[in-house]
Parts: sequence; structure tokens; C-alpha cells
Amino acid sequence: MAPPAAFSGEVVYTVRRSQPVLVAPAKPTPRELKLLSDIDDQDGLRFQIPMIQFYRHKPSMKGKGPAKLIKDALAQALVFYYPFAGRLREGPGRKLMVDCNGEGVMFIEADADISLNQLGDPLQPPFPYLDDFLYKVPGSEGVVDCPLLIFQVTRLKCGGFILAYRLNHTMSDGAGIVQFLKALAEIIRGANQPSILPVWCRNLLSARDPPKITRTHREYEELPNMYDPIWTQESVVHHSFFFGPNKLQAIHKLFSHNNGQRNTRFEVLTAFLWRCRTKALQLEPHEEVRFMCINSVRGKSSPPLLPLGYYGNAFVYPASVTTVGKLLENSLEYALEIVKKVKSEATIEYVQSVADLMVIKGRPCFAMPGTWLVSDTSRLGFRDVDFGWGKAVYGGPATAGAGPFAGVSYYVACENAKGEEGVVVPFYLPLKTMKRFIQELDNLLGELQQ
Repeated sequence: MAPPAAFSGEVVYTVRRSQPVLVAPAKPTPRELKLLSDIDDQDGLRFQIPMIQFYRHKPSMKGKGPAKLIKDALAQALVFYYPFAGRLREGPGRKLMVDCNGEGVMFIEADADISLNQLGDPLQPPFPYLDDFLYKVPGSEGVVDCPLLIFQVTRLKCGGFILAYRLNHTMSDGAGIVQFLKALAEIIRGANQPSILPVWCRNLLSARDPPKITRTHREYEELPNMYDPIWTQESVVHHSFFFGPNKLQAIHKLFSHNNGQRNTRFEVLTAFLWRCRTKALQLEPHEEVRFMCINSVRGKSSPPLLPLGYYGNAFVYPASVTTVGKLLENSLEYALEIVKKVKSEATIEYVQSVADLMVIKGRPCFAMPGTWLVSDTSRLGFRDVDFGWGKAVYGGPATAGAGPFAGVSYYVACENAKGEEGVVVPFYLPLKTMKRFIQELDNLLGELQQ
């Protein structure tokens, strides 16, 4: 048992962890090699993404240990999701495949002498204590030949608990991991098998023979400097912003005269924030900025391309490029139209073209300079995963991006201290830029709500 001291603001607490163990499927599973899709194994997804769920104390669950329940359910769920218990291998052409060897997922249980209400109100990224509640087991953070899932369940002195986990992103997207978590929850509540059985079928999002790029993909442009200069200027900081009903309504009114079009919450908030972020960066008017939006292809065709139960990566992130001058000098509707255009490009042909591009161009990473990448996870159901303790207080990504996605803004459903439902948007920016961004938001939102 390791008892490192940790700090959250002025709060001092101790976390005691068990030794990490591997949880294997409860029954024998097929030993085979399973190819990932050409959407799965692109360079931009070859990292582990940290996620976190917070649960309050529930008197009716007294005497029931969340760690044991989740650990036992993992073994049962892996009988159906047995690829998660395997290890990735890399073949010719950098092709990734899963060696379904049943080694298992990594599991840690822990206790912390701190209560949930001491960890922040509201709970939102950045979580300065993340390393305490998601231990970085030496040798576990790679992509190939490492556990594909790592779980840590930490019991709190208030009776609540934290489930933190890392997912090898090549295996699943947000919708896929929520499907797996809900399977765990169903098994804990007594089900013999998940209500939605997992489907592999990664061939559905693999390149054609012969591959052929049929769309323009500015998200994969090869730029002279593939590293964004804004990250090398100074120290970068991580800060989240909560947008409750009043702020969202005020922002929405800015676009109410948009030719009678229906604008979604995501569209107006994204257009508004992109303008504010770009202004705060203080770039030259001629410099290019690009907007990229993660778009799922689930349900985008009739009949559906992907069957119910598909848990692989099923998204693309089309890009639109403009100049700083055009974005800031035009009205907000200009930014809104770009957001709408990017969202509309995620067609079946577009995703097929991306898969073909991966094979033709060697699985490149997306272009980073001048890019703001957004992913709306607020409707995926992270908070709805109920292991018996009710709805999570917060559930979803634990940081503003990871790996090549450092700097991505995830939209996460959240509840503030007043009980208002809203969306949290984390940003990762250079310190001086963040100060300007906060000032810009304060000024505009203050005017809107007057």
C-alpha cells in the first residue's frame, strides 16, 4: 500500500492504493488477431485518453463496495468485449491489430481521506489531483503491447467514489467507451449480458481496394511547421468555463436574426468561442486559422453504415480554413456558417475518403498550427452511467485534450453548485492568451446579460 501525500488547494489528503492487477475475462475467449479500421489506427489517435466519473454517497448502497462491484463486472463484461483484454501489435504499413490474448485490463483500487465536496465546486477540469486518482503505472502508457484500458476506483471518506480510467483511443471513441461502461453498470445491476451486444466489424471503416481520396482534407495538410508556435511562447495553462442556461440563452440571442435558420447550442457557442479565442491569440490578420470539429458518422446514413453495438472510432474531423482578418472583421454569422459547413461534411463518402487517405499517406496526424479542435461529448451519456450510486456529478474527459489532441476543447455536460445543468468547456492556452480570453468573455457576457 503506497500512501503519497497530495494537495487540492489548501486541502491535504492521503491516497492509499493497492498494487495494480490485471482483470482477465471471466470465461475463455477467442484467441485471434483482429484488425483495427483505418479510421482507428491513424496517428492522431495513438495515445491514451484519461476520463473520470465522480459519484456521491448513496445511503441505500451502504455496505456495497464500488471497487469490488466494478472489478467483478469488468471480468464479466470482458467475456463480450474480449478485444479490450488483448494487446495491440503493429504490422506492415503501420497497420494496428489486436492480439486477443486475454491478458486483461489493469485495475487499481484505492482509498482517499477526502470528501467529494473538497475536490472542487463545481467539479470540472483541470483536476490537479488526477495523478492521485489515476495512477500512472510504469510501463503502462504506451500504445503497442500495453493494457488497452486502465481503471482506478477510489473510495472517499464521504461514502462517494471516483472512477478514473485511461482508454487507448485507437480502440474506441466516446460513444464506444460509454457503451462499455453502461454494459458494466447493467452487469452490476444483475444482467447476465449487456443489453447492446458489442460488434467489431472494423472492416466497415477500412480503406477501399484500391484506395482513392475523393474529398478535400485540409485537416491533414502537410504544413511547413507542424508544431503550433503558440505552444512554445510561454507556460500554458488549463482553465474551464461553465455555461449555464442564462449564458447560453444570451449567446443564442446573438444569432437570432440568422435568416430564420435553426441554430443548435453547439453551433452558436462554438462560433462565439472561436471568435473570442482567435482575438485573444493576437495573431496577424493575414495568418490562417482553422476550425476542426469531431463529427460522428453514426446514424448518418439510411440504412445505417454501422450496426448497433459498434464500439470503434466512428468519427472524422473536417477542417475549414480562414484568415484571422476575415474571422474577426466579419460578423458572428461568418463564424457560424463555417461551423455549420464543417458539421455538414461528415458524410459516408467523406469518412471513406479519410480511410483511403490513411493508407495512401501513411496514417498521418492532423495539422496542428492555428487549429482549434472541438468535440461535443455532452450528449454521449457519460453522466448517465449508473453503477447503483445514481447519476455521476461529472463524467467525461479529464483534461483539455491529451496526446496530439492537447488543446482540444471537449464540451462536457455538468451541474454547477446551484444545481443548474449546463456545459463545461475546457481551454488550454498560453498564460497571457488565457488572461486575454477570460477578459474578452467577461466583457462580452457581461454586456449580454445586462
